[in-house]
Formats: sequence, structure tokens, C-alpha cells
Amino acid sequence: MYSISSHLIAYRTHLNRYFSSVTPIIPIKMTSEKLAGRALYNAIGKPKTIVAPMVDQSELAWRILLRRYGADLCYTPMFHAKLFATDERYRAKMWSEWDGRADIDRPLVVQFCANDPEYLLQAAQHIEDKCDAVDLNLGCPQGIARKGNYGAFLMDDWPLVEKLIRKLHENLKCAVTAKIRVYDDWEKSLEYAKMVLNAGAQFITIHGRTRDMKGQATGLANWKILRYLRDNLPSDQVFFANGNILYPTDLSRCTDAVACDAVMSAEGNLYNPGVFWTKDTNPDKQHARVDKMLREYFEIVKTCPGSASRTAMKAHFFKLLHEFLNVHKELRPVIGSTSVHADFDAWESIVKQVEELVEKIYEQPNIDELDVIVEGEMQPWGGKYRTVPYWRCQPYFRKVDGEKQNTRTLKIAASNETCANNGKREREADSEVAESGTEAKEPKKLKESAQEDVPVKA
Repeated sequence: MYSISSHLIAYRTHLNRYFSSVTPIIPIKMTSEKLAGRALYNAIGKPKTIVAPMVDQSELAWRILLRRYGADLCYTPMFHAKLFATDERYRAKMWSEWDGRADIDRPLVVQFCANDPEYLLQAAQHIEDKCDAVDLNLGCPQGIARKGNYGAFLMDDWPLVEKLIRKLHENLKCAVTAKIRVYDDWEKSLEYAKMVLNAGAQFITIHGRTRDMKGQATGLANWKILRYLRDNLPSDQVFFANGNILYPTDLSRCTDAVACDAVMSAEGNLYNPGVFWTKDTNPDKQHARVDKMLREYFEIVKTCPGSASRTAMKAHFFKLLHEFLNVHKELRPVIGSTSVHADFDAWESIVKQVEELVEKIYEQPNIDELDVIVEGEMQPWGGKYRTVPYWRCQPYFRKVDGEKQNTRTLKIAASNETCANNGKREREADSEVAESGTEAKEPKKLKESAQEDVPVKA
């Protein structure tokens, strides 16, 4: 789909421009057969909004939907490299003839988790002609990743990470990229990023949270460390930021604060695909009615070949309707008891029930007063919460000890700081300021950071 570009010369030039820090970025020998770095980024349209790789959640149907709402670049779900390489049934389940199709599913990055270079290469070679790059997952913090020795748990084995990336870089027809997390130690995070790039990664996505920040301990991503890393990597390095995206306005805040090329959203887009909509402030795009969004998504699923989109459908129903189901609780067991393998008629019935319930809401004489999205006061992290009617798509706030995260004090990654919300989205009382965790090692100053604000939890 994309032609070989003359920008390869410019790319080779930029590889020789690096900062004089602890470990310089070592120039990488590139072939003339594939685009890389800035040349590749330009060739795929200079994307600004990115759908994150999510296990069983960023599948084909969801990617098609999100591209309609402003996503420029999509990542596949994380695939298990060894299974993808050796198990034909697994591969058929995860990948269909429409995945990576030029007219509906590009640009596309395919992500794998792996701990064996040979299996990783074999897996990637199955799809190297059907995507724009292959990504190595170095950010998954879940227990299954610890057990399988992949994802963020490879942060303890830099030689293996280097081998995995270099294996793809030297043998694939397409580029290799990587998605990582930060350490509490800022300088160690920088050294880690440089190692990943030296191994051959052409794009780097950095999640501004540490490996331990997950579930109820998620806290806030730290945009300041992302800016520190951005400032101390080569100026032409393609750099994507991940973390703290609740609303479309957060995309530009993150871009400005980090000086990144693009911003990635994971959990945020699962609950509201409109998080990527920045063309205007149309509420029907940024916070679509759940009945409209559910219908649009369901119609896409019905057209998609293979089983991945069908398998993911129930989880997407629950997430799109999460606030709606807090009011219409009667629908929750109906969705829960319906198999993803049930006839589409059973799911059509659920969609129609949602449509009928929302239609009744819009029959109210004062609907114009009720159907309003209200932006709250400025928060310490630099953004504003929105109060959104429950029948519209909106962010999800995880509860910790019965209290929603947007109403409590949260730890900021890679720092000894916390952030308390002052203008509560639901006007709840302030929680007491929590004691900070272990003090992080502060970096020596290499460049002045332009970031002033602390970002919001995504």
C-alpha cells in the first residue's frame, strides 16, 4: 500500500544525530527494502491518534469502528507469538482475511508477546506483508505475563529484549516497534528506551506508568517523565505517548506536554470510541448516544469474517453500556447470559431493548435540559471532568475501596507525588491526601521540560 520513499536518506541522517548522554543511540544499518523511522511514520499518514493493543479488545470490528471516530492508526490485540507461529487453529481464530486489508484496516501494527526470538520471527513472518509494522509487547503488567515471562516482566532481562527486537529488525520485511513502561528511576527508563531503539525499534510507545501500577493501584501516568524521555532521545525519533486520556481534549494536552508525535488510548476508547474525535465538539461524536454507538458497532460485527470480532462482542457491549447498566440493571443479566456464539437474533434483541429504552428518554418534554454535557472546574492535573448523561458514552472510573478514582487522591507514577481532585465530577467530598510511596530517583537535568501540569487518569 505504501511505496518506498526517498525519505530513507533523511532517516539514515537522523540516526547519526544523537544526544551526548550516558548511552548514545547507535546508528542502525537499514536495508533499502523497507521504510523505517520517520520515513515510515510519514508514509502511513503521520498519525496523531492511536488505538492501543488490548488483549481480545482491539480486534477487527472495534478497529473499524474507531477509525470512523478519529483513530488514525490501530494496533491489533496482543497475540501470543509461540501459539501464532505453531498453532494453525489459534492463528485462524486471531486473524482473518480482512485483518490488515488495505481498504479497511490500514495503517496497522500487529503486536506480539514473546520470550523466544525464533518463535517471534516465525509468528511475525505470517503477517509481515499484511501490516505496516510488528510491535513487541514490553508493557503488559498482568499476572499472566509474569507467569509466561513476557510483557513488562521482560524489563528484568534486557539482553533478551535486545535479542527479540534485533531478530525482527534484521529479518522482517516490515519495521519493528516496541511499547514499554517506565521505571521509578528516570535515568534507568532512559537507558532502557535507548537500548530498545539500539536493538532496532523504529517507533517507541511509552506508557507513563510503572509495571506495578495496574488494577486498583493504577494511579496516574506521569507526563513529566515522558517529556524527559522525549527530550533526551534523538529529536527525530518517532515517539508515542500512552496514559491519562479521558476526553478528546486530553489528546492535545498530552501532545503539547510531552511533545510526542501521537497519543495512544487503551481503556479510554473501550468505554467511549468518541475519545478520538477532535474534528469538532459535536456531542454526538465525542459522547455518542449508547443506542446509536451500540447499533453501529453491532452492524460492523455482523459483517466481519472469522471469530475474533464475535468473541469480543460481549465485553464491548458491557463497556459501551457501563453507565447505562447502572440505571437499567435489568439488562445486565440478559447480556451476561447470552453466549457470544448465540444466533445474532439474540443479540439483535438486546440492541433493540437498548434502543427502545433510550428512545423513551428522548420522548421526555424536558430532554433538551437533560441531554447536556457539563464541563467541570479545572483540576490540579490540568484538565476538567465532564458530567455526561448516562445514556451517552463516557469514561469509566475504577472504584478503589468503594470510591471512584476521579474523587480520590492518586499516586503519580515514577515520583513521590500524589494528586488530589478538587472539583469532583459528582461533587463528592475530598478524600484525605494519601501518603506517598517509595521515593523515586530523580534524574539529572539534561534539558528543560516544558510540562507544568500533572495529567488526569485514563
